[in-house]
Amino acid sequence: MTMFRFLIAITLLVLSSSIIAQATHLRAGEITVVRKSCAGLTFIITVTVYTDSESTVPFGGRQSDGLDVLDFGDGIRIIIPETPSVAKPELGANIAVASFTTEHTYGGSGRYLISYKEPNRNGGVLNMVNSILTTFYIETEINTDAFYGCNNSPKLLIAPVDKGCTGVAFQHNPGAFDPDGDSLSYEMVIPFRDRNTVVTGYRDPNNSGFYTGNFDTANENQNGPPTFSINPITGTITWDAPGIRGEYNIAFNIVEWREIAGQWVEIGYVRRDMQIIIDECDNERPDLIIPNDTCVVAGTTLNVTIFGIDIDNNNVKIEAFSELFGDTFISPAKVSPNPAVFQSVVPDPAELTFEWETVCEHVKDQPYQVVFKITDNGQPNLVTFKTWFVKVVGPAPEWNLATVDFAKRHVKLDWDEYTCKNASSIQVWRRVDSFAYTPANCETGLSPGLGYEMIALVPASSITYTDTNGGLGLAVGAEYCYRLVALFPLPRGGESYMSEELCIAPILADAPVITHVTVEKTGESDGQIRVSWRKPFEIDPVQFPPPYQYKVWRSEGFTGAKPWVAISSGTISDTTAIDNAINTLDKIYSYHVELYSATINNPAIAPVDTSATASMVRLDVQSGDQRLDLSWQAFTPWSNLSQNFPLHDVYRGAEGSTETAGLVLYQQVNVSVNGFIFSDPGETAPPLVEDEVYCYRVMTRGTYGNPAIDEPLENYSQIICAQAADEEPPVCVPSPVLADIRSCEEFFADQSTCNINTFSNEVRWNRVTTTECEGDVLGYRVYVANEINGEFQPILINGQTFTRDTVFVDNNLTSFARCYKISVVDRSGNESELSESICNDNCPYYELPNVFTPNGDGCNDFFSAYSNREGTGEESPNPSSLNCQPAYKERCARFVEKVLFRVYNRWGVEVYTYESVLGDDVDKTIYIDWDGRDNSGTLLNSGVYYYAADVTFNVINPDNRVQTIKGWVHLIR
Repeated sequence: MTMFRFLIAITLLVLSSSIIAQATHLRAGEITVVRKSCAGLTFIITVTVYTDSESTVPFGGRQSDGLDVLDFGDGIRIIIPETPSVAKPELGANIAVASFTTEHTYGGSGRYLISYKEPNRNGGVLNMVNSILTTFYIETEINTDAFYGCNNSPKLLIAPVDKGCTGVAFQHNPGAFDPDGDSLSYEMVIPFRDRNTVVTGYRDPNNSGFYTGNFDTANENQNGPPTFSINPITGTITWDAPGIRGEYNIAFNIVEWREIAGQWVEIGYVRRDMQIIIDECDNERPDLIIPNDTCVVAGTTLNVTIFGIDIDNNNVKIEAFSELFGDTFISPAKVSPNPAVFQSVVPDPAELTFEWETVCEHVKDQPYQVVFKITDNGQPNLVTFKTWFVKVVGPAPEWNLATVDFAKRHVKLDWDEYTCKNASSIQVWRRVDSFAYTPANCETGLSPGLGYEMIALVPASSITYTDTNGGLGLAVGAEYCYRLVALFPLPRGGESYMSEELCIAPILADAPVITHVTVEKTGESDGQIRVSWRKPFEIDPVQFPPPYQYKVWRSEGFTGAKPWVAISSGTISDTTAIDNAINTLDKIYSYHVELYSATINNPAIAPVDTSATASMVRLDVQSGDQRLDLSWQAFTPWSNLSQNFPLHDVYRGAEGSTETAGLVLYQQVNVSVNGFIFSDPGETAPPLVEDEVYCYRVMTRGTYGNPAIDEPLENYSQIICAQAADEEPPVCVPSPVLADIRSCEEFFADQSTCNINTFSNEVRWNRVTTTECEGDVLGYRVYVANEINGEFQPILINGQTFTRDTVFVDNNLTSFARCYKISVVDRSGNESELSESICNDNCPYYELPNVFTPNGDGCNDFFSAYSNREGTGEESPNPSSLNCQPAYKERCARFVEKVLFRVYNRWGVEVYTYESVLGDDVDKTIYIDWDGRDNSGTLLNSGVYYYAADVTFNVINPDNRVQTIKGWVHLIR
């Protein structure tokens, strides 16, 4: 037994010595990934480590050891072989770099965690336990899902090799950038020793256990406790300031974000694990003086000087790191001196000049990051990092002219060909009445506060657009003004400065000009709205001789989308009408005025034209903590956001106030600054009394921008009442139903459904009449989810978070597959429980043939899924098959997202594999289009082959999305 224990002790000693012999070289590392081609799933993966050049231990290891493992995250692992390190004296003393690069192909889309580990951490690391026995570990996450587009990992330009001094702030910045233009953020993490396993006993470097003096004054300025953090935007790590000398270890993630459908989505990250060596020394950090962050228009040459200083008068070296200096970067930036050299700071600061001639290809949504690093030649070399952001924006589009077709009430807009050929599209924006505005530096696009609405998005190559107002014609009497903004393609994105404003002469007022839709009385059944208009003061009296008659029409909703009803049986000659006995408490109404006149050829009075549509002003209120938040809106042919008349009046009164008693002018809101919102109380007023009811009414001021029409146009909202701190939710819940639902049999029988690209669902529900809710219903909120058990999210309807309607048409969908829930919102903004969900689903279909003849006769030359590709943007490789095989068209594929197709010979050997790709890559179509060759491109012999197709359908139930179709196919040559 004694001998046995002795042998164990000897064995452990040998193993420990072996580990110690290895574990003295790794300082830092990271994994970076490049996608070889966006058409495939092959990635170039590089593991980079920073080592001690004096160590004899190589990076990697022997295959037999099985210790130095690169894990691709899909079940496949390899051993990185022994790889020599290359000394890098320019990085500092005793520093070497080793790297290993390999290619790996993934079998499908998904998230993959790539990791590398080896048992080679340095011994004696202070902020973890037993570092000598702790595995060194790094990881990088990638996302190969085609939905997110082609992606590469961030690149890191600055080596993690700098040392620090006790009592002096330490900094590091990885100098990261994303080659795809994705946004980056930074976060500290605890170092790992394996997947999902942190190192033992980790403590942040600023833990009080690493300080011997007064911890509360241990920062660099000796006026506060030490801190340790990473700037989430710039990536600069600051440890202010180190305590006892020794080796420390930290790790951080560089996270990629991409904007997908208006939402920022995390698509991957790179983790750097690094060592920090702290010595006791008598040296102060150098400092940098850099310019303020800036914006430049593409085509501008940027020239700046960066200055370096050192309080100890040590010589300093200034370096710049950025993608702007890359060999493959278009029109790269330049710095001088290059390469960097140590310069004196006496009598003048050291200098680095930066010059960059920007071009259109540099435009992107996110600014470029230039990291400046200054290093002194003290002992040890100390550094400081500062980050400079430069955003390149597109030049403003330039107008040519505008031509008005007064007869059609159309405007033809012409502009110069856009300077940047790489732009993707141009937005056309419009408003009524001129709005003088000069954007601030770096303020691109159009702010909603300017009152413009986007009316068109045209290709960037376009130089003209005709504004027909959706075919309705522009509003008579209105002055229209336009601006243009250029957009640049994703994922880099970016936009231009807005163009100058281009205004046209007012549209001829040869029809009634509606000017007022103002609530005279608020009531559920006895409400009143006054509608007023100007006579057609620019009509041709010869063609349309006076006198004129009018008929006023009403519709529910803001835009007149519902059936129109005349508010009186006959015509009137007046220019004002009162609409009585309506529900102005709960409903929204819109109006237009029809003109009746004789003509030069017909003396009989008949309708000849109509005004534009105008809605009432709708006021809403939501309850908060001792406050009430008001918002209002109206859809009118005039502008309610005017520089000349920016003030809207807010009236307030007690419960029971009416239009004629109880309300007093309470506040004027500058809507060009604050928008159509107001919070009561304001910043200086006392809080509202809980449970007390407050009533409000708003008066808007607007203009047509036409000197011939009196202004301002003043219109009142209805009265609305609410109480602060009303937190009782409604107890009534609607019961929604889906309208006009077809069975799958009916859907398949309609061949036109093969080529439909946009879909819609119509949801209806009854207006709630439960006693507990009646009279306290503000509207309804619609929630949607794309899966049966998915998370329901509220949807905006006409820019609002709720609707007063009981019908919602969900338009411009990519499929029918969607679920809905409805809630009730009361006047204090409280919300009921959600209704039961109702779901519409797609009718998916996918069929494969059992014979094809790749003989070049134009009929069945390809093994293709049954399809009708007219209108899909794809061309069939053998369109004649639709004639020789009508079933191809009759049984077309529907609602298929993705196909993984494998072919086997009679012995079960896989001979062909194909995977489609989501998106616009027609070379990876869901229809397969196999030409009868194997994976190496060799023609297969005639015969029977077997296949398995994993088809991903777009359906509401995730459990039913992927279905496997198995069968055989006869290949005949």
